Amino acid sequence: MILKDDARKVPCGAGLDCSIPQIAPIASPKAVAQKVFDKEVVISTPTDFSTQPLSEEDEDVIKAVLSGTIPSYSLESKLGDCKRAAAIRREALQRITGKSLGGLPLEGFDYESILGQCCEMPVGYIQIPVGIAGPLMLDGREFSVPMATTEGCLVASTNRGCKAINLSGGASSVLLRDGMTRAPCVRFNSAKRAAELKFFLEDPNNYDTLATVFNRSSRFGRLQTIKCAIAGKNLYMRFTCSTGDAMGMNMVSKGVQNVLDFLQNDFADMDVIGISGNYCSDKKPAAVNWIEGRGKSVVCEAVIKGDVVRKVLKTNVEALCELNMLKNLTGSAMAGALGGFNAHASNIVSAIYIATGQDPAQNVESSHCITMMEPINDGKDLHVSVTMPSIEVGTVGGGTQLASQSACLNLLGVKGANRESPGANARLLATVVAGSVLAGELSLMSAISAGQLVRSHMKYNRSSKDVSAVASA
Repeated sequence: MILKDDARKVPCGAGLDCSIPQIAPIASPKAVAQKVFDKEVVISTPTDFSTQPLSEEDEDVIKAVLSGTIPSYSLESKLGDCKRAAAIRREALQRITGKSLGGLPLEGFDYESILGQCCEMPVGYIQIPVGIAGPLMLDGREFSVPMATTEGCLVASTNRGCKAINLSGGASSVLLRDGMTRAPCVRFNSAKRAAELKFFLEDPNNYDTLATVFNRSSRFGRLQTIKCAIAGKNLYMRFTCSTGDAMGMNMVSKGVQNVLDFLQNDFADMDVIGISGNYCSDKKPAAVNWIEGRGKSVVCEAVIKGDVVRKVLKTNVEALCELNMLKNLTGSAMAGALGGFNAHASNIVSAIYIATGQDPAQNVESSHCITMMEPINDGKDLHVSVTMPSIEVGTVGGGTQLASQSACLNLLGVKGANRESPGANARLLATVVAGSVLAGELSLMSAISAGQLVRSHMKYNRSSKDVSAVASA
């Protein structure tokens, strides 16, 4: 039996009940008990959940999954049909849990495209609306920026920032660095021995040899630098390399493994603790990324005319600059922020990342950003900039190959690899991310300055609709 969500329309507070809820008994005479995953569970019958008739063969496979005879993870290889495997896994999951997945779509997705690379054991896919902000005028070109989000106001606000930038002549960007990092951890019997390897790796005379070894595994991965840090007898080696149009984590990891294998010839006493020792640093806020950069380091700036600040952003230059100093700089310092000297860079980064097939977890370091605002031209106009030292993006590999995400990359003109100039598409995507963050920062800071933030969110970020009833229908 499936318990439907309570969708009663009652005044706020009247529907709250702090008593302990009663658990509805599972009383279906058709239910049978089986042992699945070493636990006794109630397995519901097909009539409870199935949205379409099941063939006798499919029913046999489902029963085999429920009994543990066929592991759920092996369905794709056993059936040779990824969509059928997902449907059977989904049905088995519903029977095991007694919960309906009716609101989770199954149809309309290419499950072959994720086999062995994007997601294991799929049972459906999530739908996230995609909005368009822009056009964003950046470096003399216009971009329509796709943003996948469920936060009301976000696309509209970023769009307003784009308008302010366009009316002021556009924004410009500079790419400061481009290099992905990986930092293995190795251990010796003494700190002296660890230091010997550090000196060897950082000796310019050894660079060519190390680069030759590192570069063997890829046409695009080219060693740039090796930065070492010692903690006792443990050595952390931060390798940085170019990665073409790929985000590059796999590429740099392969090159690092080549070097580790090579080093064991002269440093046989080296104990490799792990290919990643967190000095990289991936998917974690870290000062090393904030200072040294990781991925693409970008600065984006614009001069916003005073009349645009007043008419479009509904505030003034002086108020914006004061708010930026007290909020983004002083306030963030008071909070002990690491790379968080901005209003909401991660909002824009996350939305673009999800839309374009980037790794959403890398939003952590990719959103490192310091937003600067200052009056210019005798205080009449506003100079605004965002400095983002670790934007990690790619236009090939991972989720970028999926149909929806590929379409969003195509909209930006950065789909796939750039054959004429390897890496150019990924670098362009990074600048678009920074330019979009600039627009988002402008608009949100203006809304706060003008006292509009709460009003706009109450208007656009709240809903009285009972969407759960529609989704589960």
